[in-house]
Amino acid sequence: MNSKYISIILIIIGTALAVWGYNEYEAAGAQISRALSGDTPMEAWIGLVGGAICIVIGAARLK
Repeated sequence: MNSKYISIILIIIGTALAVWGYNEYEAAGAQISRALSGDTPMEAWIGLVGGAICIVIGAARLK
């Protein structure tokens, strides 16, 4: 039962991280940076990848 709660918390945290990463990716400063140099901010990558990892781990442990 305790593992189920941890899995749900990981999925919620992963979703929040992914949304935050997407918002960082679409921010005005990030768009200007991508237009000028082609680089994506590290915060966006951390949020998107970290969120995806948390969601996958949470979903795998939920079974």
